[in-house]
Amino acid sequence: MKNSGARLTRLAFAACLVVVGIACSKSDSAPAVATVSFTASKTRVPLGAPIDLTYRFNVAPNATITGDYRVFVHIVDDNGNPLAWNDDHDPKPPTSQWKPGQTVEYTRTVFIPVFPYVGEATVEVGLYKGKDRLPLAGPDAADRTSPVRSYKVGTITFQAPSESILLVRKAGWHPEEFGAENPALTWQWTQKVATLSFRNPRSDILLYLDFDARTDVFSDHPQQVTVYSGSQAVTTFAADNGTPVLRRIPVTAEQLGTSEMGELRIEVDRTFVPSRLTTGGGKDMRELGIRVYHAFVEAR
Repeated sequence: MKNSGARLTRLAFAACLVVVGIACSKSDSAPAVATVSFTASKTRVPLGAPIDLTYRFNVAPNATITGDYRVFVHIVDDNGNPLAWNDDHDPKPPTSQWKPGQTVEYTRTVFIPVFPYVGEATVEVGLYKGKDRLPLAGPDAADRTSPVRSYKVGTITFQAPSESILLVRKAGWHPEEFGAENPALTWQWTQKVATLSFRNPRSDILLYLDFDARTDVFSDHPQQVTVYSGSQAVTTFAADNGTPVLRRIPVTAEQLGTSEMGELRIEVDRTFVPSRLTTGGGKDMRELGIRVYHAFVEAR
């Protein structure tokens, strides 16, 4: 009976290896270089809406990180399948500058794409360089048993786009374009005046405007952008950024008025026509203002 019990134990262990594979592997014995955590500004967010994601790495007292690793952020559905969006990025400061015992924390504002999934999703984070991944410690101790070094740090519930304020781009917008190397990156150029229309929530709102400008064209003096609600100027700012910048523009219920529909106008003081530039303009004869990547209205 004693030998029979030992034989059954060996068979059970062999079956474990055959059936579950890596699930039977030993815990990741490498010391964690940091403890990772994550918070989101909203637990529930409509598809297409902006959200603030805060990443925190508490670097281990004896950690040594050679080189610059990227942060991978994978979003998986309730069946464990990856969604068609991630927030992979370079941390700030880069990992080569992390010091033992240091706390590295930063926040990124991202716009959730519109993909065919609503419901709760799990956020997984790790550090990678090429095929190499660093060992971390996360909120779920079970992640240390996995050789893939991907750590569950939280959840976000995605809602249908109808849960947010529908924003319609009316007059003054050129057709949507996308990046040749990154089709997920899209934008629309404005003309001199571009109009946004939406159902008036009769409350204060926040306009998210993610844009850049051709600062090389207006190197002497940047374009001035004014946002209007009706006849009232809400704000004016310089388009002095050649790379995308996100502005949060508060608009009061009083500025929106009492009409059933709200309307915001984005107006630039000067435009340009690419074909008239001395270099690099090509045959594009459109009148262009600023390039808008995202525009979103959120009730406050």
